[in-house]
Amino acid sequence: MQEESIRLLLEEVSRGVVAVDDAVERLRTLPYETVGNFAHLDQHRALRTGFPEVVFGQGKTPDQVAQIVERLAGRNDRVLVTRVSEEMSAAVLPRFPEMVYHAQARALVLDRANGRVKKPGVLVATAGTADVPVAEEAALTADLMGSAVERIYDVGVAGIHRLLNQLDRLRQARVIVVVAGMDGALPSVVGGLVSVPVIAVPTSVGYGASFHGLAALLTMLNSCAAGVAVVNIDNGFGAGVLAHRINSME
Repeated sequence: MQEESIRLLLEEVSRGVVAVDDAVERLRTLPYETVGNFAHLDQHRALRTGFPEVVFGQGKTPDQVAQIVERLAGRNDRVLVTRVSEEMSAAVLPRFPEMVYHAQARALVLDRANGRVKKPGVLVATAGTADVPVAEEAALTADLMGSAVERIYDVGVAGIHRLLNQLDRLRQARVIVVVAGMDGALPSVVGGLVSVPVIAVPTSVGYGASFHGLAALLTMLNSCAAGVAVVNIDNGFGAGVLAHRINSME
């Protein structure tokens, strides 16, 4: 339940439009709501953090995801489901015509927050095209939370001139998400060129010795550039949340 919803409910109670008992019933699911025997939804999260609980689709059945989405959509204007396969989206979408499946980001999105003015400042960059799915998860997350997102893709260190050609855009950003697999060197380069926070996202893209992203993760953790923070391997969602929160700070 979002802060706006609670304020509206309390105003309706004060005007006598909604009975106290009815208001208590509508607030009963705070701080969480049980769904079947498989989930306890944190319906209080939007009130605490500004954004509803996000659903991790991987490992859940389509019916479980659908039931969770139904409960979240009943109390929030935005719903995000991450790590959604095409098969799962095909099973869930018919039950929620308002939702949109973003194939590259592997995410289902419900967005009823029409007319929101999004705050510019987030830039998402990738080393290669193969890193785009993780980058899109980050960009989509930050966008849904309320940040206007720019993208610069395929500017890895193997052709450093491609990155240097984007210096003006890099320096105009308030926070930069850099997504890279293989050697994971791009965040250090970007960190040495800008004065804003850089969020490094290692991806599992690479040959055998990349160890499914571990090599990139270690490179980023050992960055010699100041101002670089690192999230987990392939965690575009976490990077998107952090980027939006940094961008929202005054």
